[in-house]
Amino acid sequence: MVYALGLGDALVGVTHECDYPPDAKTKSIVVRNVLPVETMSQAAIDHAVAERIRSGESLYQIDEDLLRKLSPDLILTQNLCQVCAPSGNEVSQVLRTLEKPPEILWLTPRTVSEIFENLRALAKATGSELAAQKIIDDCHARIDRLSILANKTVERPRVFCMEWLDPVYACGHWVPELVELAGGREILGQEGAESVRASWEDIARLDPEIVVIMPCGFNLQQTMKEIWNSFGRYSPTRSNHAADFFKLRAVQTGRVYAVDANSYFARPGPRVIEGAEVLAQIIHPDLASSRSFPDHSRSFQRVDVSLLQGILEAGEDYVVENGAMVFTSSYLRRRGYCCGSGCRNCPWN
Repeated sequence: MVYALGLGDALVGVTHECDYPPDAKTKSIVVRNVLPVETMSQAAIDHAVAERIRSGESLYQIDEDLLRKLSPDLILTQNLCQVCAPSGNEVSQVLRTLEKPPEILWLTPRTVSEIFENLRALAKATGSELAAQKIIDDCHARIDRLSILANKTVERPRVFCMEWLDPVYACGHWVPELVELAGGREILGQEGAESVRASWEDIARLDPEIVVIMPCGFNLQQTMKEIWNSFGRYSPTRSNHAADFFKLRAVQTGRVYAVDANSYFARPGPRVIEGAEVLAQIIHPDLASSRSFPDHSRSFQRVDVSLLQGILEAGEDYVVENGAMVFTSSYLRRRGYCCGSGCRNCPWN
């Protein structure tokens, strides 16, 4: 939001997650994650987060010395989700140590319209009202184009947006609204409500026609890797419910997709409208391929269910050289992520 309003030069500090636009990564990092999530499985992350919340421990560390040095006039934070940012108490405690109390803008959106309200609030605090209105007008124009698309559809497929893989969480907040804008029906997530755990019994009973996997905090490559970790046939961290996953209609018909959750779904900002366009391209590929919509094909990937089940074809997926199996670039591209093993044909290096 800060950069969208043209305020990048005024930004002095960010969190470890702030990576868009690329210039954000040049700013001083004031907040860092306590847990080494990069090396943890989905189940391990869920367990560790639950334990720290239960014991009252923080999930994030604020660099108080750096914050005092930066001496900001305005701090942007949120109290929507305690898993996603320092709690209100932590922020308040740190602020008491600052010589010059800054203005605090709490952002707590639950719907698309509330995201726009947050943008207006930030614009008002920074004298950027005209820039904000231009962004919002553009977003509404894109929403109108999506509405025209949705009205052309004969039926709305049943969609399940999986916000965590192990255990499974259904989406919430603005994501069900994005599915609706894209011409689908979210079967488990509730618009404006929190993301909640979902049972495999309920998922099987509702039997989605399309599954969109969007773990909070993960980009597309990370999401593909987590899909293989949780459901891959030979994964050492394979979910106990992998068999339930493969029984779903969406999986059996090959309509399972991974998306860049960090860019278009997990972070409440103007790019969530691009998220709705991504979903439209997934749910109604023929209609969404018209020239009135930008191409978002690099922001999602269809999951190759056969590869996930360990079904490989000689020549297409691998070749044997000197008794060793060598994966092809086609296989590695369809797998969707770099494993860091130095594969000769890796398209990600």
